[in-house]
Amino acid sequence: MGWLFSNGDDRIVDHPFGRAAIARFHMLTAAPDERGMDAQTTRDLLLDDYADRLGAGSSLFGRQALHRRLHGAAPAEPARIRALLAAPDLLAQLVQACRPLRRAEADVVPSLFGTPLAPAPGWARWLPLLPVAWLASLVLAFFVPLGWVGAVALTFVLVALQASWHERTQEWDGVLLPLRTLLDVHQALGNLPDPTGLLAPFAPDAAQAGKLRRRFALSLADSIPGQREYRDWLLQANLKRYFASRAALVQHLDFLRASYRLVAELEADCALARHLEVSETFCWAGQSDDRAVDLRGVVHPLLARPAPVDFRLVAGTGAFVSGQNGVGKSTLLRTLGLNLVVARAFGFCYATSAQVPNLPVYASMHSEDAMDSGESLYMAELRRARELLALARLGPAVFVIDEIFRGTNHLESVSAATAVLHELARHHLVLVSSHNLELAPLLRDRLAPFCVEAAGDGVTVRPGVLRATNGIRLLADSGFDSAIERSAVTVFQWLSRHARGEDAGPPPVL
Repeated sequence: MGWLFSNGDDRIVDHPFGRAAIARFHMLTAAPDERGMDAQTTRDLLLDDYADRLGAGSSLFGRQALHRRLHGAAPAEPARIRALLAAPDLLAQLVQACRPLRRAEADVVPSLFGTPLAPAPGWARWLPLLPVAWLASLVLAFFVPLGWVGAVALTFVLVALQASWHERTQEWDGVLLPLRTLLDVHQALGNLPDPTGLLAPFAPDAAQAGKLRRRFALSLADSIPGQREYRDWLLQANLKRYFASRAALVQHLDFLRASYRLVAELEADCALARHLEVSETFCWAGQSDDRAVDLRGVVHPLLARPAPVDFRLVAGTGAFVSGQNGVGKSTLLRTLGLNLVVARAFGFCYATSAQVPNLPVYASMHSEDAMDSGESLYMAELRRARELLALARLGPAVFVIDEIFRGTNHLESVSAATAVLHELARHHLVLVSSHNLELAPLLRDRLAPFCVEAAGDGVTVRPGVLRATNGIRLLADSGFDSAIERSAVTVFQWLSRHARGEDAGPPPVL
């Protein structure tokens, strides 16, 4: 097809698109009551970094489709991904067919799914006559002296139109390129040999895609260096193309939307299949009943050398996770949270086997003081807790929470955490970690205790609560004076006796 005046240059330069552009398709098409991902969960589970890895080598079209699945509520449909993995030659062919999409420098989603395009003004119908009238006025001016008045007036009109509309037409021409590419790829996919039947949705409308593509094409004269500017200023070619192509888009909007979805979703499936081809560990996720979780050899895909972990929860219980400082409690929660999100979005997990609930996931793992807004750590934690409780009222979900209520004193922290976690765990799957070990017995009717322990180069997760803490020992390991460590041990022993109800005596004098 001579991909859009490419002059034989087959190089691809991926254009940088911001998070807002990648999220726009989901933002404009999500149902008002859709239970998708919220912003803090995206940050806490590092979903943007994960999506960047998935979308490497994909166009904006494919990345937008990946984002919609990752953040939306639609059920996973892994059948085509599995078929592509089973047909590597076809996968390579489809990746090559979708490659031109990466040349797109603009986002077509606002035009296809956003606010409807405004109709052309009434005077636009006279645009074809304007250059003719201008040329006629120039000829007339040679025979009628006052004819120059009309020529000057029409020249002013031509200049005024370009001054008012030139920038808008240039921006619109930027949208036409990805529209043409979209339709080119749709047509090419529909014409490919398809022994597997994976491309059946493209074939019926492939010819129409090719015809409609011509409605958005530049004329041959516009591809000649130096000619386009003359045609725009003298013949108003850009304005004619602007109004005609926008009218064509409105007329064929349903077709273009369907074409976008077909092409973007196929490219997303190709991206996922290519990702899984090079993934050392993955499995197809089975759906469990009643919030049960069974993950064997689960890993975090963003870690360079992840340590596999087995994690199992029986139906109807959550998890209270304890462990020494730095052992990997937060990493475990992020691993579990991300795998639950991925299973719901794409149908696979980074594990050797997986049975997980198909539920939305919400996280709270990184609250901090906000100097710009004046919000303290505890106020930020309270705000997030209110948000989680509001999300809980929408229906069953998974809540992944790390170190709840660090911003207040110990007694009130444990008390508030117990109340909030108990309420969440009544009807939802809660995975929480904390250094406040007192929470384990307080929540024993809702959350099963687990302890993360170092094991060789990795970690293991066993039932039960942390027995040997290491916070004071790390004082010495971190270079603190031995006298400080001895004082800390003295205070710790006194507090421990006091907490057990023993006669601890007066507070120690250091």
